[in-house]
Amino acid sequence: MSKVKTALLIIDVQNDFCPGGALAVSEGDKVIPVLNRYIKEFRKARLPIVATRDWHPEKSKHFISGGGEWPSHCVSDTKGAEFHPDLNVEGATIISKGMGKDEDGYSGFDGVTGSGLPLVELLRDKGIEKLYVCGLATDYCVKATALDARKYGFRTFVLEEAIRAVNLKPSDGKNAIAEMKKAGVKFIKNLDK
Repeated sequence: MSKVKTALLIIDVQNDFCPGGALAVSEGDKVIPVLNRYIKEFRKARLPIVATRDWHPEKSKHFISGGGEWPSHCVSDTKGAEFHPDLNVEGATIISKGMGKDEDGYSGFDGVTGSGLPLVELLRDKGIEKLYVCGLATDYCVKATALDARKYGFRTFVLEEAIRAVNLKPSDGKNAIAEMKKAGVKFIKNLDK
């Protein structure tokens, strides 16, 4: 792995986004074995691991019931908002997002740690220059996070095998990937790039 200060950024691998969840991503759980392999590598290299989560209030403009486009999902302190039980996030820094009733919280950079530290400050405090982004879903939260990472000046790589799209329209995932590439996000199959 590169000597540049690097972090793994896992996006929203929560029960509600996995099969059987309130807003399930097709084959969303298939990213978990791949992610666990990356997590193991980052732990071995003693590099930071950050996991974001949607952490919505019960009433939110993000939900259909509040005028938004999504069914109720990842409501804070519910089973659906928990990380998938097979994902090994022990010791990761947790970033919660979408916590206000008027917040969508697509980007991990909209979130904060339990003590209120914004993600960008956490990464800068750790001297991070390079981010490996993965998780759910390619066409929403992964895309928003990767684009913001570029905006903040991070070298940004998406781990191709560790993402899945919602695909409300069949081309949404492909379009999101094209948009990220246009912004300078690199897509890779392994960590040695």
